[in-house]
Amino acid sequence: MILQALTQLYDDLTQQGKIARPGWSLIKVSYALCLDEAGALEYVVPMQKEVTEGKKTQLRPTSMELPSAVTRTAKEKSNFLWDNSSYFLGVDDKGKPERSKKCFDTCVEHHHKLLNDVDSSAAKAILGFFDSWDPKSAADHPAIKDCRDDLMKGGNLVFRVNGQFAQEDPRIRAAWDAFYGQTPGEKQQCLVTGQWDVPEAVHPSIKGVVGAQSSGAAIVSFNAPAFCSYGKEQSLNAPVGKHAAFAYTSALNYLLSDKANVHRIGDTTVVCWAEGAEPQYSLFAGLSLFGDSLPEGLTDKDLRDTLNNLTQGLPCREVALDPSRPFYILGLAPNAARLSVRFFYRDSFGSFMKNVNAHHQRMQIVGSKYAVTPLWAMLRETVNMNTTDKAPSSVMAGAVARSIFTGTSYPASLLEATMLRIRAEREITPGRAAILKAYYLQNSNNIKLKEVMTVSLNENSTNIPYTLGRLFETYEEVQEKANPGINATIKDKYFNSASATPATIFPILANLCQKHLRKLDVSLCAFYEKRIGSLKNILGESYPTRLSLSEQGSFDIGYYHQKEFRYTKKEDK
Repeated sequence: MILQALTQLYDDLTQQGKIARPGWSLIKVSYALCLDEAGALEYVVPMQKEVTEGKKTQLRPTSMELPSAVTRTAKEKSNFLWDNSSYFLGVDDKGKPERSKKCFDTCVEHHHKLLNDVDSSAAKAILGFFDSWDPKSAADHPAIKDCRDDLMKGGNLVFRVNGQFAQEDPRIRAAWDAFYGQTPGEKQQCLVTGQWDVPEAVHPSIKGVVGAQSSGAAIVSFNAPAFCSYGKEQSLNAPVGKHAAFAYTSALNYLLSDKANVHRIGDTTVVCWAEGAEPQYSLFAGLSLFGDSLPEGLTDKDLRDTLNNLTQGLPCREVALDPSRPFYILGLAPNAARLSVRFFYRDSFGSFMKNVNAHHQRMQIVGSKYAVTPLWAMLRETVNMNTTDKAPSSVMAGAVARSIFTGTSYPASLLEATMLRIRAEREITPGRAAILKAYYLQNSNNIKLKEVMTVSLNENSTNIPYTLGRLFETYEEVQEKANPGINATIKDKYFNSASATPATIFPILANLCQKHLRKLDVSLCAFYEKRIGSLKNILGESYPTRLSLSEQGSFDIGYYHQKEFRYTKKEDK
């Protein structure tokens, strides 16, 4: 299903001219070797361009349509018309001159094989360069002497003859197309397309997955005899035609190359796309789920209104979004030289947005700075920000994403991690309160529990744990009024025990509060005594001996709501 969807995406992108046709790929190039007609190297031209990333401007290689890359393992294999300095110049900075010489010889042989019969001045110049170039004296060549260190860093090089890039020569292009189309072997039915094609033994590499090898990794591969059967080797055990193998890898590499639409969930790299390859769908998914920056002219209200329309199945003509359009979300994680598929979902765009919108409504809480809480901000609430590794649990992050995409229950690990941070830091942030609220609204059937999981303070609630949280915050507020600028409040000493065993702690807090009230003026003392009295009327004459985990969640929400109510403006109250 994944490969079929990516192959269809490749066809859509090809029709729109956004991706190279079979046998060609977009390759990042750092330098061009400029040759004369005889093949002598005249000078080297940098191909980097300035790109602004945040507040910094950096040089980045230029993407060019070039012959597709070969799949390299331990043996030397050369690309056609482009490669690094090891293959084009026979030198590098890896300290292995013998291997560099082998790479160069392989490159010479490969280009002679393809260009010997090509009647083109550019082809003859390239062959002349390879026949006359001496890797031993490369470092002293005047054309590369000034930029030698940069050339050795591994950036890709291309040829330019008489001001024209070699890959633009029609006869050279025809020679490569003829070579690429020659596929020896017996045709079999492709598992992806169902068409008869020669299967690809080694699929092209996937690049851009965070944590995977920079040279690329594979989704489909067989690297041990235990995975093989019926005498088949490598990927022939799952025959995918040459066209389909090129198509799905090209489409996935295209998605991963667009950094604006690549997102992280823990150690998982996430890409998404709509059938038809229209970019506004993945753009809106990034806005609504991953917290991407709003484009100019779009406000938070516009985002919420569009989400609501999609939830109701209404088309959004202003942003050209069709709720019935098939939409895909793919999560990939590194696994040595291979990639693991963490999740893959297919549904209508409207269904995905309905689930996402329901999640955001559950996450709404007073005091939050987010109109739509990004997934990364939600997961960050489960992490100790004082440690070196600030990444959330990859297993938990994947499970949370799955629950949001599919509209199912949140994982228990999300609640456990959030409660752990609250107990360790004795701090209920807006994000943590929102997680508690969303978790119990989605996962619990307890009506009394759900009644207190509101956006802001519910003054009419008679829920005992919720009222205890409100009372604890009131005691803390009285203490702060009585002792302005106090460094440590009752929260720092009693919060965890008060939420777990209130019968033990609240009598102590009540005695402390009486001492603090004596320090206040009469009117303020009366105000707090009235609030405390109303809360104690709800609680009755005794406190619960122990609170369960869900009741502790109600306690925390009550404490948070009461504290936020303290800072609410009078007109809002």
